[in-house]
Amino acid sequence: MKNPNLQIMLYGKDLKDSKVEVKEAGIKVHSVENADSPDYLFINILVSPNLKPGKYKFTVSNQSQSREFEYEINRKGSGSSYTGSGFGPADMVYLIMPDRFINGDTSNDNHPEALEGVDISNKYGRYGGDIKGIINSLDYLKELGVTKIWSTPLLFDNEPVASYHGYACADYYRIDPRFGDNELFKKYVMEAGKRGIGVIMDMVPNHSGLSHWWMKNLPFNDWVHTFPQYTQSNYAMSTHHDIHASVYDNVKCTTGWFDTSMPDMNLNNKYLLTYFIQNAIWWVEWSGLSGIRVDTYPYSDKNAISEWTKAVMSEYPSMNIVGECWFSTPQEIAYWEGDARNRDGYSSNLTNVMDFPLQEAIGRSLNRDGNPGWGEGMFGIYRSISLDNIYSDPFKLMIFADNHDTNRISEVLKGNRDKFKMMLAIIATMRGIPQVYYGTEIMMMTPDGKLGHGEERMAMLRRGQFNNEQMEMFEYVSQLFNWRKSSDAVIKGTMKHYWPNDNLYVYFRSYGDQKVMVVTNNNNKKLELNWNIYKESVSFGERGINIINHNEVIAGDKFLVNPQSTFIIEFKK
Repeated sequence: MKNPNLQIMLYGKDLKDSKVEVKEAGIKVHSVENADSPDYLFINILVSPNLKPGKYKFTVSNQSQSREFEYEINRKGSGSSYTGSGFGPADMVYLIMPDRFINGDTSNDNHPEALEGVDISNKYGRYGGDIKGIINSLDYLKELGVTKIWSTPLLFDNEPVASYHGYACADYYRIDPRFGDNELFKKYVMEAGKRGIGVIMDMVPNHSGLSHWWMKNLPFNDWVHTFPQYTQSNYAMSTHHDIHASVYDNVKCTTGWFDTSMPDMNLNNKYLLTYFIQNAIWWVEWSGLSGIRVDTYPYSDKNAISEWTKAVMSEYPSMNIVGECWFSTPQEIAYWEGDARNRDGYSSNLTNVMDFPLQEAIGRSLNRDGNPGWGEGMFGIYRSISLDNIYSDPFKLMIFADNHDTNRISEVLKGNRDKFKMMLAIIATMRGIPQVYYGTEIMMMTPDGKLGHGEERMAMLRRGQFNNEQMEMFEYVSQLFNWRKSSDAVIKGTMKHYWPNDNLYVYFRSYGDQKVMVVTNNNNKKLELNWNIYKESVSFGERGINIINHNEVIAGDKFLVNPQSTFIIEFKK
């Protein structure tokens, strides 16, 4: 590794004041440190770049006992070809909630070490989806046009209720046994790679779960943030960049617990920060991850989480780390870009952030059809994009219409198939990195109209269960995103958009001699395209192809845009 220093956290009874020895010349023990608990030891070693991969024995001894443990060190680069390869605008990222996806192995639905078993009658219970189900679906996902998979956490969440979401980790080095095991996860990454699909891992250094094994015996008294009585975060993330914010509000944001079952981790404890840095590097290297998504990024101390990001990126400079920074304005989102020019000099070191302002604008804008008032309708999307000057690089934003924490876009659009296709066309052609939530490709909706996290995170259907309408939507999404792979204009191109008169929004993506024209009519009446408006982007007589029905379109000819529809026209010289 670039950093040859390694810290081993050793846990066992009465380790305080122990000496540590190793006979291998390529490993040097340069310090051993006690914790507040006598049952932990932190061993700092220096690994020679010439050390051969293998398992090495360490001797740990103090006045009362002498013990040995074995530690394996492998060579960097022994994982998959996708290790640290990153992701970008050329990708389509598919978001999966594994428990609610496909159950490929019913034998692991329940596990003797797990406090919660399968209960498909409970909207907030476990349904049995697992890694084998994802592996079995890889060909389906490839056909859909997926190039990267982001799964919500697959690590062991052993809370007694609602453990299906995975965000209350009980062991940062162990795949949840109800999903499979570490070896199966590694196989999943390998099998995905064979199909040209990389894997993005969801990591949560901000908080663990109450059932994490260390909660029974914390290494240090300040390992987690504790209070005389339960104190929840005030979620005041704006205090990081607000020049008028009080210290009190910022501290409560970053030290209060995210939820009653999620102890807030103190990343200012240097041992804990190192633990999380090494944990992230281990998963990237051992399994062959393409990238990382970080949950609740601004809920941690901003300097500590920045240091975590920088340390991981230093080992994998071509990798991408996208942070969940949930704000409603571009100004707030932009603060968290790694190369932002912030007045306080802060850098998150993130390569990417999520475009929540656009996500919110898509739902609002598409729901305001007809010919709404000033600043309404498609102007919402236009305005969100018009603020791209705030970002250091808007083309690196991850764009989406919904995810596991929002209402499904199918519900937001009230099941309107025309609007749904308009949304998909925008996500596929807009600047940024498109992310599609599982089930969106078939416009999944709750059967009873009830909304909520558990209700909308419903079980994914298998392909053989699709009805005709769902199959038609799948084919539309597949056609759209597989075409996208070949469009340099969309993947690499610049963007120019036009004021959305009459709720008609038009933008162009251009790269070299390629251009793509996207026309969205959110009016309730048919509109004729006025080509004169778009002369600076396309010349009269240029010939294009509608990428969905393959009809020819000649710029300047009469062109009627049906109400509630989007046309994608590809021009090539």
